[in-house]
Amino acid sequence: MATLIHTLADHSDDVNYCAFSSSCLATCSLDKTVRVYSLNSFSELPYSPLRGHTYAVHCCCFSPSGHALASCSTDGTTMVWDTGDGRVLAVLGQPSASPVRVCRFSPLSTLLLAGAADGSLVLWNMQSLKLYRSGNVKDGSLVACAFSPNGNFFVTGSSCGDLTIWDDKMRCLYNEKAHDLGVTCCDISSQPISDGDHGFRYFQIASCGQDNQIKLWLISFAESLGVELKHKCTLNGHSAPVLACAFSCDGQMLVSGSVDKCVIIYETITGNTLHTLSQHTRYVTTCAFAPSSPLLATGSMDKTVSIWQLDLKPPCAGNPVENESKVAVEDWSEDDVSAWLHAQGLADFVGLFKINNIDGKELLNLTKESLANELKIESLGLRSKVLQKIEELRRKTISDSVTIPDEFLCPITRELMQDPVIAADGYSYEKEAMENWISNRRRSSPMTNLPLHSLVLTPNRTLKMAITRWLETHPK
Repeated sequence: MATLIHTLADHSDDVNYCAFSSSCLATCSLDKTVRVYSLNSFSELPYSPLRGHTYAVHCCCFSPSGHALASCSTDGTTMVWDTGDGRVLAVLGQPSASPVRVCRFSPLSTLLLAGAADGSLVLWNMQSLKLYRSGNVKDGSLVACAFSPNGNFFVTGSSCGDLTIWDDKMRCLYNEKAHDLGVTCCDISSQPISDGDHGFRYFQIASCGQDNQIKLWLISFAESLGVELKHKCTLNGHSAPVLACAFSCDGQMLVSGSVDKCVIIYETITGNTLHTLSQHTRYVTTCAFAPSSPLLATGSMDKTVSIWQLDLKPPCAGNPVENESKVAVEDWSEDDVSAWLHAQGLADFVGLFKINNIDGKELLNLTKESLANELKIESLGLRSKVLQKIEELRRKTISDSVTIPDEFLCPITRELMQDPVIAADGYSYEKEAMENWISNRRRSSPMTNLPLHSLVLTPNRTLKMAITRWLETHPK
């Protein structure tokens, strides 16, 4: 069951694209703006809308960490924004100055891909903000792209109907005529599929086009055979060109939007239709699943974005909680680790962790050195984020076996505090949790519901020392 829970109607022209991070939804439009909303209340963030492009904005995407947002436009630029305050971090001009149709961050946020109407594509180095590699599709405009979960390759789709596979050095590995009348969108599932007979690992791709079809493909990489793209099946249901498609975070569902004004949700294993949604009054141009909650966003030329609550319980939304309560972390399988990554907003690391066979025991033993040297996560910020989540999991593991004093638990998260602060209501909270509470325009106490006469948060060093001493006497 899919239930419409909210409608966003802030854009003054066609909605072209929508994208989720773990905490926000971004939308962009022909009206030249990008808008950013909190997933807690679907209220627009204080710095939104983002105004910087001089013409229509065609695509937007969050970096895997959620700290940056990229948008691209007919004005020939790709802009990078800070999601904390809406500052412009970079304005990256397509070398050909052609309208930029699509953009996508690599899984480790080290690269940003931008594709244009003249068929040019550029990889930007996100540390130096300089051009890293450039290339061109064989024919037509570049209208779609997606990175593999491990970042080793990406796929582009063109208006002439080709799907092209590239490595991260911008070398063309494979080209396939996929849709006779042109590709409109493509996506790669974050969950690889293993072939038990030959030991190959497949990546599942979805593509859609002007031919009214959605096709599922399997990409395999074998040393003896090279790169191979195999057609798996064709999903029918739309009666007009399909403009958008996207996998759910666990790869078990696929959503599509069409000129026929309908949104269809498929089960990828069987190809069966799970839901058909008919809320929009004009062409559906974009659709996206949230990475860590059962939400779906669909955007349309009717200038609205619909937010749907999925009553299905996909593994990315529910299973990690069950796993944590029923199975000790040390006993987690690789699939349990994948589900946990999804729940923490780290879905882009699933492929990397699977390739390195990270199970629960190995997850708890990961260090900043092993993340850098063994898993090759180059970005310090991403390593820190992963390590922080692992530390939280370690503390959760402790709390499962030891009763933590209630005064050490944050009233908001009910987790052991790392950086306690005192708010104006006299209560102590985890600093990040209270800052998030305030940033969502809440001006009342989480404990008393009375107005906060001040938003100043004072470090509670005494409580922090007490928690540190307690941890020292309760080793894992």
